[in-house]
Amino acid sequence: MLDCLIIGGGPAGLAAAQEMSEQGLSNILVVERDVELGGILNQCIHNGFGLHTFKEELTGPEYAHRYIEKIKELKIPVQLDSMVLEIENAGSYKKVHVVSTAKGYEILETKTIVLAMGSRERTRFMIQIPGTRPAGIYTAGTAQRYVNIEGLPVGKEVVILGSGDIGLIMARRMTLNGANVKMVLELESHSNGLNRNIVQCLEDYNIPLKLSHTVVNIHGKHRLEGVSIAQVDEHRVPIESTIEYVPCDTLLLSVGLIPENELSKSVDVSLDRKTRGPIVNEMMETSVEGIFAAGNVVHIHDLVDNVSAEASKAAKNVIKYLEGQKKGDQMVQIVAGDYVSYTVPQSFFVNDQQKEALEIMFRVTKTDRNVKIVVSDDKGEVLKEFKRPVIAPGEMEKIKLPRQLINGIEGRLSISIGEA
Repeated sequence: MLDCLIIGGGPAGLAAAQEMSEQGLSNILVVERDVELGGILNQCIHNGFGLHTFKEELTGPEYAHRYIEKIKELKIPVQLDSMVLEIENAGSYKKVHVVSTAKGYEILETKTIVLAMGSRERTRFMIQIPGTRPAGIYTAGTAQRYVNIEGLPVGKEVVILGSGDIGLIMARRMTLNGANVKMVLELESHSNGLNRNIVQCLEDYNIPLKLSHTVVNIHGKHRLEGVSIAQVDEHRVPIESTIEYVPCDTLLLSVGLIPENELSKSVDVSLDRKTRGPIVNEMMETSVEGIFAAGNVVHIHDLVDNVSAEASKAAKNVIKYLEGQKKGDQMVQIVAGDYVSYTVPQSFFVNDQQKEALEIMFRVTKTDRNVKIVVSDDKGEVLKEFKRPVIAPGEMEKIKLPRQLINGIEGRLSISIGEA
């Protein structure tokens, strides 16, 4: 029986495996459905990765390579080209159903699991754009794979819907590939990407960003011929008088990522309605004892460095769990207050033996300047405040709370945004 099975060989899975091995846990296995490790990083050939983890700027493949080499050096077992079909909770251990070309169908038994399956892109079907079904419509990630890995042409006259980071990066990539990126449309009144990507991928290449705009129709029989776009009101309803036709042969959709949690559902892991990822405590443990989660399977990160750090934290807590360390006597819920979309973790244990600060990550619902992050207890008493010169929905926020500040509280902890 394994001590831990890690599902996913992307940045989260690799970081978790490395951390466990370096901490002395050797009876582990990484299961990856692709034929190579690295996950989505393999197609992200742009730089900007690793500034926090490695203190230097790397491309996606370079970042993944650092971890892959460490996995080889530590001789961590990896099973590639293997699909996990189902997880069964057998109480003190878990059964993981796996199918692969090398071993066929097998059931692996393990004491703990780390869910590191990452995320998937939202499609045209999910956002229900009306119109015909011609060729030339791609998710931004699919187009990225075609261009960067397969070396295939995607299109010449391009419109991008959605200002997520992948969409912004692909606006630059398509431009460098010789295409004419006519515009990037965003349904919201703000961009959902990092500010640095807006500057480096759009402004530096004079690509227009149209906020509060969307695609209302798709035209073309065999190949995309154009799209109808429109401005939307405060209720996201298209304003008919603003509809205009934009000729193009390619439409890229960067309309959000969804944590990949079909396996989590198979073992009845509780999911957060907002993040669509597992509800976790400060140890990154899910509602099912012994099953931990980290990375984009929990919530969508803006930096891969944060994915790695979160996975390392989960790995350390897997070891504590296996050693039988006590979690705490009382659980406190963390609540998203005014202008906060969600928090991770969603709860923590009051534990007088725990000395490490409680780290909370969250996203805000509005762009604003000179604000304060307010942490308050169930009675509304302010426990701590953090000032921020700028906040934006596309930028992950992170705070750390000293244990002596929170170990005595009961009920709930609230995180909200107020005026500085």
